[in-house]
Amino acid sequence: MIEKNVKTDFCAKISEPVIGEGTFVHPLAAVIGNVILGKNIMVAPTACVRGDEGQPLHVGDDSNVQDGVVIHALETELNGKPVEKNQMEVEGKKYAVYVGKRVSLAHQVQIHGPAVVMDDTFIGMQVLIFKSIVGKNCVVEPGVILMGVKIADGHYVPAGSIVKTQADADALPVITADYPMKDMNKGVLHVNKALAQGYLGVSKK
Repeated sequence: MIEKNVKTDFCAKISEPVIGEGTFVHPLAAVIGNVILGKNIMVAPTACVRGDEGQPLHVGDDSNVQDGVVIHALETELNGKPVEKNQMEVEGKKYAVYVGKRVSLAHQVQIHGPAVVMDDTFIGMQVLIFKSIVGKNCVVEPGVILMGVKIADGHYVPAGSIVKTQADADALPVITADYPMKDMNKGVLHVNKALAQGYLGVSKK
């Protein structure tokens, strides 16, 4: 389902999602309102990308939004005025949620804005990211909760961690050559890009 948002006192503009070339949104997924999806993205069944409160929501080229993923955000305006604390700036533009290029959002991930996930990062199953920034080339293992922190480029977050202070975030381990999940994202990206192309091919017949 791809549809416009409704007009409210916290979202005065009605927007239609922008869907890039080669991107497949499954009929059982929901993409609503001020959402920008780049190219070659797979949005799997039961995923929900809902830009009707905080907005815009952005997902970059060659990323994937797997089954049960929720991308949503706190309100970014109220009565026509911006709510600055609920926005994050990336490359000079403000977003409620920004997901970069070649990012994998595995099953049942919740990205709740304000939040940023930068390029080439893998977010594992059932992770919650809220009021946080995850850098480039990171791995967030399954079952992690990130609240109000910034994860530096090239670090990983061990499975089941709850990271709520910047001191804990700064102490996270660096991805090294012997880290078992260092290449996890590459395979996941390949599979999901191929699925998007395949499903698009079937839907056009």
